[in-house]
This record gives sequence, structure tokens and C-alpha cells, in this order.
Amino acid sequence: MSQQGVLLVNLGSPDSTEVSDVRKYLNEFLMDGRVIDYPWLLRRFVVNMVLRKRPAASAEAYQSIWTDEGSPLVVTSHKVTQQLKAAMPLPVELAMRYQNPSIGSALEKLAQKGVTQLLLIPLFPHYAMSSFETAVERVRELINKHHGQMALTVQPPYYNHDAYLEALSDSMRPHLEQPFDKLLFSYHSIPKRHVTNFNAQTKQHCLKQGDCCDGCHPVHDVCYRAQCLKTTAAVVERLGLRPDQYAISFQSRLGPEKWLTPTTEHELERFAREGVERLLVVCPAFVSDCLETLEEIGIRGKEDFISWGGKSLELIPCMNEHPKWIGALRQMIDAWSTAGAAA
Repeated sequence: MSQQGVLLVNLGSPDSTEVSDVRKYLNEFLMDGRVIDYPWLLRRFVVNMVLRKRPAASAEAYQSIWTDEGSPLVVTSHKVTQQLKAAMPLPVELAMRYQNPSIGSALEKLAQKGVTQLLLIPLFPHYAMSSFETAVERVRELINKHHGQMALTVQPPYYNHDAYLEALSDSMRPHLEQPFDKLLFSYHSIPKRHVTNFNAQTKQHCLKQGDCCDGCHPVHDVCYRAQCLKTTAAVVERLGLRPDQYAISFQSRLGPEKWLTPTTEHELERFAREGVERLLVVCPAFVSDCLETLEEIGIRGKEDFISWGGKSLELIPCMNEHPKWIGALRQMIDAWSTAGAAA
């Protein structure tokens, strides 16, 4: 008899705020060919240059958000996993794409529990080569190498999943009850070529005209930008926001090449100089608060916005352990489990 099991995969974090641990994490992360998709030798050269100064600066940034329990991303992901374990009859394990807990160790735990049918839920609502895809391919690689008895099912990107959208909207709603001038949806950015060079269709369609993300098109299944815009539109509708009340931007650029725009940094400055005083920022590409939300937006972004003339910037927390987010994950698992049992 087959045994079903679930694997959650998030991005990862250094094991500590020590520079050596941050360097180890950054090296693994940046040397992933789906993060920096240069030929290996060029990628190695670029990463070596980054690792000369970046680990010390990143270690300082991590220190500003680190908790007594550890990395907020890892701690929250563990708590979500524990809640699912308590509520579900199936084995559930957590892994990080980079560092710990590793994908290999999580797969080994599931194998020891007799799991032969595995549902992978990447903790990335939107499809991107550098997040969703790399997590999926690493799991596939390790299953093929060490656990050939496991049949893998991947939860597709859930940027338009009703339960995810309801959880995101519900987690935001209390923060919109206070007076505010603008709500900024800040998504993690990716290089433009990660959108346009995905396949032959995206090369012909994506970013070729201003309305390329409108409506429905086959490339939207793998288009990060289109999925971000569709998430925003669905949440805005649920929250009843007017067009003048919100905007969209992209954060966390790395390197000199062209990334998705407008950039969050540019928008923060523009809003402040145009007289926006009370700014709310939400980061829907992340399901758990992390360095990019807590430090990049909640600390540095806030400081910059105020220095440019704004009065206040409030970071709306990620869904983290919101009950409806736990419920959304349960819906995904239940739908897969029931379909597998029926088959």
C-alpha cells in the first residue's frame, strides 16, 4: 500500500549571523545556475567577487533581524510545518533549498516513514527560475538519485489559488483599517531575461508590449511578472482598493543587468517626494518574513522613505502562521491526497 507524504521547501538562510556561515550560504545560493545563469566559470568569477565584501554586510543585516530562536524565515517555516503535522494524518517535512534543514535530510526522513507518493509544495506562490524552479529541480534530482520509489507531484504556482488569495487578503486587511496614503505591493525582482528567455514563446511575447501580462496567455504559466500582476489585481479586488490607492514594484536587485521595474527603491523615493506621507508595504512573493522583508523594507526602506520626506512606512507582515494560510496549505494537500486515493 502506498504512503503519501508532503515536503515544504523554502529558500533558506545562514545557520547563524557569523560571517563564515553567511559566506557559505551566499556561495551555495549564488552558485546555483538558476539564480545566476552564467556559464560556470563566469559565475564562479562573479560570485568570488561578491563574496569579497557581501558576507560581512549581509551578516550585519541578518544580525538586525535575528531572533533568539534563529532565522525568522526558518523559525516561521518550522512553526507552519508543525501546525500542519498536528492537523494532517500525513507525514510532513520541511526543507530549505539552501543550507538547513536540507532537502536531502527531509527526503530521507520521508523515505524512512515509507512515503512512496510525495507532494512538493514550494513556498513560492509565483513561478521564477531562481526560486520555484530551482527548488523543484533539486528535489527531482535527489529523488532520482536516492529515492527512485517515490512518485513526485508538484503543487503548481498558487498565485491565483483562491485560498492563498483569501489568506493574503485577510492577513493584510487589519493594516488597511488605519489611515494611509498608498499601499505598495513590493515583489522580489528577477532579471528581465529570466522572463523573456524562458522559452520560444516568452521570447516572442514577454515584455514586447505594455499589455503583455493582460488577459490569459499560455506563457503566463511560467511568467513571474504576469503572475505578480494577477495576484495584485485579485487582492485589490478583494480589499476594495481604488487604482490610486496602490502601486506595484520589484525589490532586491543584484548586479548591473536589467531587472524588472519599477524598483521599490525608486518608488519609495518618488512617493516621498510627491507628498505621500503614510505608506504601507506588503511583499506577497514571500509567505514568511525574512531578510528581504524585515531588513530591506522594514528597516532600510523605512529609513530611506523618511529621509526623502515621508512620515511613516509600515511593513505589513507576511502571512507567516496566519490561520487562513495554514488552511490554504491544507486545501492543497487535501486536494492532492484525495485525488491520489481516488486513483
